[in-house]
Amino acid sequence: MIVRLAREQDFPGILGLASQVEHWFGPMVEDPGFHSAVREHLRRSTALVAVSSGSDVLGGLLFGAKPPDYHVDWLVVSGQERGKGIGQALMADARRRFVLGPGRIEVVTFGADHPGAVASGARVFYEHLGFTPAEATGPGPDGGSRQIYRQAVA
Repeated sequence: MIVRLAREQDFPGILGLASQVEHWFGPMVEDPGFHSAVREHLRRSTALVAVSSGSDVLGGLLFGAKPPDYHVDWLVVSGQERGKGIGQALMADARRRFVLGPGRIEVVTFGADHPGAVASGARVFYEHLGFTPAEATGPGPDGGSRQIYRQAVA
C-alpha cells in the first residue's frame, strides 16, 4: 500500500469509497456539492489516497489547513480494508504534509449514541491516534448525532 496525493484519475475510486458510507453520511456519489469539494481538494493538493499495488483506492482523506487550525474534512477506508493501518497511514501522511506548526486538528465524527460509532470504529480510531472527544455538534445528514474530536499539535 502506498499513500500519495490524490489525482484526478482517483476521482472514481474516491466515489467508490463514498458509496460505501452514504448510509452514514448521506448522498455523496451523485451530489454535485461533494464532487465540487473533492475536486477542490484535488486542485489544492489536499486530498490523499491509499492505493494498492494494483492502483485500487483503498482509502481517501480530504484535509483542510488554515494554521493553526487543521481539519480532517473526510476520511474513509474501504470496508474490507479497515483495521489494516490504512487510516493511520493516511493520517500520518496528512500530518507530515499539511500540519506546519502548533495548533489543533479537529474532526467531526459520530456521537457516542450513533450506530456508526461502533460499526465504523471511527471514535476508537481517533482516540487511538490521540484525539479526545470535545463538544457535540449539529446532526449529520442522516439525522444522527455528531461530535467534534480534537488533538493539540505541538
